[in-house]
Parts: sequence; structure tokens; C-alpha cells
Amino acid sequence: MALRFQLEYWKDGPWLVGRLPQVPGVFSQGETLDELELNIRDAYRMMLDEQNPDLPASFVTTKEIEVQT
Repeated sequence: MALRFQLEYWKDGPWLVGRLPQVPGVFSQGETLDELELNIRDAYRMMLDEQNPDLPASFVTTKEIEVQT
């Protein structure tokens, strides 16, 4: 299955830096646009891997918290 995201990117010194605004926390960089696209895909996959650790459900505890804005 393929998902489509908007890639926002900008020049920062010699680097192109980018993010996926629909997926908070997914940022990367590259020397070229092709390299940035490859790296941002890797960053997205790594984020998914972190969200789905191979821990038994009995080891994981969740708690709802409130954050003031």
C-alpha cells in the first residue's frame, strides 16, 4: 500500500531540509532533492517502526494527559 504526503523543503546552507507536515516529527535533509526524498522516506519508516515496537502488550502502559495551550 502506498500513501502520499506533501513534502515541504527549504535550503539551509548546503542542505535541503524537509518535513512531512501531515506527520509531525518527520524531518530529514539531503544534499539534493532526490537524496532528501530518500531520507524523508527512511525517516517516515523509522517513525512507524518506533510506534510499533515488538513489546508484549503487558509491558506497555498508557495514560491520558492534559497539555495546556
